[in-house]
Amino acid sequence: QLQLVESGGGLVQPGGSLRLSCTGSGVLLDRHVVGWFRQAPGKEREAGSCLGTSGGRTNFADSVKGRFTLSRDNAKNTVYLQMDMLEPDDAAIYYCTRKSTYCSATVPVRPIQYDLWGQGTQVTVTT
Repeated sequence: QLQLVESGGGLVQPGGSLRLSCTGSGVLLDRHVVGWFRQAPGKEREAGSCLGTSGGRTNFADSVKGRFTLSRDNAKNTVYLQMDMLEPDDAAIYYCTRKSTYCSATVPVRPIQYDLWGQGTQVTVTT
């Protein structure tokens, strides 16, 4: 069974950091673009971030640009979302997902063409 499993969420104070992991089961993540999206209670899923198959191309939503980074560990079949300088508005459930096309460096990352989603991991940012 194909699965994406997120982990690493939790409670952090403003200004703190978290690293989320997305691990593939039955799916090789190095052959796919991996995206991260988030959804806060009562809000729509936001434009997210993506990491290309080569690991070099990335695209981040304006709200997280400069604070979040993406990386791969192909040996672990895992993609990481490093989140630094977290703000209360970053609080949400974070979902990883994959698609087989490409990660544009310029077009906002929308949750289209992604065909496999994880269950999500909760991130809470509060004092």
